[in-house]
Amino acid sequence: MTTIEGTVERITYRNEDNFYTVFKFKVGTDDIYTCVGNLAQITAGEELRLTGEWVRHNVYGLQFSVESALPITPSTLVGIEKYLGSGLIKGVGPATAKKLVDAFGMETLKVIEETPHRLTEVDGIGEKKAEVIASAFQAQKDIQDVMVFLQSNGITPLLSMKIYKAYGKDSVDVVKENPYRLAEDIFGVGFKTADKIALSLGLREDDPNRLRAGLKYALGQAVEQGHTYLPKDELLEEAKKLLGLEIPESLIEQLAAARQLIVEDSKCYLPSLYEAEQRVAKALVLLAKQVATLPFDDLQIESEFELAPEQKEAVKKAMQEKLLVITGGPGTGKTTITKVILDQWEKAGFKVLLASPTGRAAKRLAEATGHPAKTIHRLLEYGFGPTGMGFQRNESNKLRADALVLDEFSMVDIWLMDNLLRAVDENTRLLFIGDCDQLPAVGPGNVLRDIIDSGKIPVVKLTKVFRQKNQSQIVLNAHRINEGYFPEIDNNGDFVFMERKAPEEISSLIVELVADRLPKYVRKRYNMTIDFDTIQVLTPMRKSETGVDNLNKLLQKRLNPSGKKNEIQIGHRLYREQDKVMQIKNNYQKDVYNGDIGKIYRIDPEDKVVDVLFTDETGDRYVRYEEDELDELTLAYAISVHKSQGSEYPVVVMPVTTQHYVLLQRNLLYTGITRAKRLVVLVGSKQALFLGIKNNNTAQRYSYLAERIRMAVSSN
Repeated sequence: MTTIEGTVERITYRNEDNFYTVFKFKVGTDDIYTCVGNLAQITAGEELRLTGEWVRHNVYGLQFSVESALPITPSTLVGIEKYLGSGLIKGVGPATAKKLVDAFGMETLKVIEETPHRLTEVDGIGEKKAEVIASAFQAQKDIQDVMVFLQSNGITPLLSMKIYKAYGKDSVDVVKENPYRLAEDIFGVGFKTADKIALSLGLREDDPNRLRAGLKYALGQAVEQGHTYLPKDELLEEAKKLLGLEIPESLIEQLAAARQLIVEDSKCYLPSLYEAEQRVAKALVLLAKQVATLPFDDLQIESEFELAPEQKEAVKKAMQEKLLVITGGPGTGKTTITKVILDQWEKAGFKVLLASPTGRAAKRLAEATGHPAKTIHRLLEYGFGPTGMGFQRNESNKLRADALVLDEFSMVDIWLMDNLLRAVDENTRLLFIGDCDQLPAVGPGNVLRDIIDSGKIPVVKLTKVFRQKNQSQIVLNAHRINEGYFPEIDNNGDFVFMERKAPEEISSLIVELVADRLPKYVRKRYNMTIDFDTIQVLTPMRKSETGVDNLNKLLQKRLNPSGKKNEIQIGHRLYREQDKVMQIKNNYQKDVYNGDIGKIYRIDPEDKVVDVLFTDETGDRYVRYEEDELDELTLAYAISVHKSQGSEYPVVVMPVTTQHYVLLQRNLLYTGITRAKRLVVLVGSKQALFLGIKNNNTAQRYSYLAERIRMAVSSN
């Protein structure tokens, strides 16, 4: 390896997808060389120590191929001025950099670091700006120290920034002590990245710390897939695939002894999930045991609503039971029943709370019932309190209400259910409403299905579909698909199938439909105003020609092309003003949650901040994202069917192709179709649609809640 030192003169070429950069590098006073390499962060004027090899390109001649690039302190007045004016130091641009160098010369960097109060001697710099400059300079110096260490261990500068933000000046110590913490603490860092760092630091492949970290990570991955536990044999097998080594069972026993996981009859849990599952089962059984009858005014209800017998039974049970689950598909009258129950509770003088898992679902619930509704997170008042960030409604600060209605219950995972029940007062009635045939929650557990399967909690299943004038084919075909039958397709109503076979033809037609044909059709037929949320593309997978990622690129290019709008590129992701975006992780500080969809309102390319407009049950609000937070956002012109749960769109467009065969299942088709309110358009092959309908082998979720409910009933 060869090492050279010098200054970046200019950037000739840069690919933001893989950070491949071609730049001119000045060594000494006269020599300027072409350098190439994958560098995540590089600025003209920087002085660097490059390590690599000289190579001869058959077209471009002699080049220096860079393996690593480490910053060094500028050693000339010109270098200092270029360094300070490069944009690395917040509050210092080229003009301010020149003033500073004119005032302090070669001592400029020393003054900023050691005696920053002297910066006020420069015209235009007050005390506040001097503090900003000094703070930014010190942060950059700390970051450089971290970058030098991390880069030498194969970590990209962008990830180094995230590590620094998480641990500050302790970053190097944290990474040296336990690099596997990165996978637990930092969004976007997986076990493989942390493992690569650990091995580069000299950790042996069979080191017990590595094996234990691999076991915990494998269990965490299972939770990401919706399981609350893994059988011991499966956990060992998954860890073996991950680490490439046989894992002794004794390591599971060690982790269990340290309470880092719980083992119960060969079921391996993360402690938080084990405790949540136990608490939920006990709380549900205690509530279900109580009888709290209210009068049911049958005659008055019949004069206002024509209720079917099973609907009347649902309303009566809501008057009689402390805890009730109502489940049914589209068109079975869940909304009507909810209104009737609320009316009865109001007559009894009840204070009633309404909630849903997402802001969109809460907004729709409020509109349908005429009662205010909140997300569960807002109902439980997530925020900063006496014990730090968390739900402020809990065992010691319970919700005060006579009744609580929770809609879209299929979306509730075991963690959220646990927090909700811990905050519910023992005198509060609970009504859970949801469709058990939809996809289960994105998070761990299968709460709605487990409650029903336990056979110990009062449940009303609505099966009758109410036929009305101009009956929706969406509703009829959703039920046909759910029952395993091929949909009725005549393309004259609100359920349309457009036959295409080649994936490229499918994606091309979807773009044409969304950009041109459907807006015209919807305006004419429904007299609707078209906005960014009118038409939503749903697709089963992320990858492939007709997957989320590719469709988003195609739709962004067509619907929101580059022009005078500001944009920002972060890695392979390009964001542009007016883009439709989705939050992909819960961010409690910003009060935005996994699946929330908004529109980019403003991008400041200089400060690298993005403002996003979100609309939910609270109204319009703007949320700011810094550069290192933008991986929490993704384009949302197309989203996965899983991410669409709890939402409803006027128009849904969905590819149905054998490319998606792995995930093409009956409940996924059913969930996607039932997201459409006015019109659903399927694009693909009838063969793929047939295969999806016949595939009712939904992936098993390991959950023990149903059994725990039955055991809790037996022990009482």
